[in-house]
Amino acid sequence: MTTIDLNADLGETTDGIAVADDPAMIALVSSANVATGFHAGDPHHIAATVRAAAERGVTVGAHIGYRDPGNFGRTAVDIDPARLADETLYQIGALDALARAHGTKVSYVKPHGALYNTIVHDAAQAGAVVDGVRAFGDLPLMLLPGGVAVDLAEKKGLRVVKEAFADRNYTPGGTLVPRTDDDAVIRDPAAVAARVLQVATTGAVTAVDGTVLRVDAESVCVHGDSPGAVELTRAVVARLRAERVGIRGFL
Repeated sequence: MTTIDLNADLGETTDGIAVADDPAMIALVSSANVATGFHAGDPHHIAATVRAAAERGVTVGAHIGYRDPGNFGRTAVDIDPARLADETLYQIGALDALARAHGTKVSYVKPHGALYNTIVHDAAQAGAVVDGVRAFGDLPLMLLPGGVAVDLAEKKGLRVVKEAFADRNYTPGGTLVPRTDDDAVIRDPAAVAARVLQVATTGAVTAVDGTVLRVDAESVCVHGDSPGAVELTRAVVARLRAERVGIRGFL
């Protein structure tokens, strides 16, 4: 049976202000990218998310980011690479402590927001993230296909899990359409479901101009904080089941 991993960015509730329905999303996905408190999330709500993931058998990943909660980690930061490496290690370790207290562990790392996009082209920051991950252990690193972070991670012995996006449009160059553009986000549940099915069965996505891009992704992200995220993800799950595509973690 063809299978695909579904992941979602979760654990981002801060001081009781939720940006996603974590319990509902955890019931649908196979991997949870859990915030570490730097771009969002507080220890109490992060703990609740990892506990729910453990109860459902959902794999936990550290969703590391810039220490910039005011911008939700979506603004690039000029940071010393040594500091970024230490902050990467710190975030993984803090989440792993909470995860182990609730019967699970951190099994992979996925950068968030601006950090995710920056390390596609910034070798210094990409190297810092890789070094921070390696300092913790041999964890897979979830990344956008292509770019310097993929090359550096593989050269240093880390497994790279290539990722595609269910509800984001792509440029012909393989990058995500900037969120400032009107067509950055796909909002139609049927279109989102069709995108995930395309990735799972063909290893490709179609860019905004019709270009078909090879991504060979092992995982597809459905953003938990998007409007109607639960309904979108339910549409994805239903379409995959109808087409006999299984949902299973990549580990």
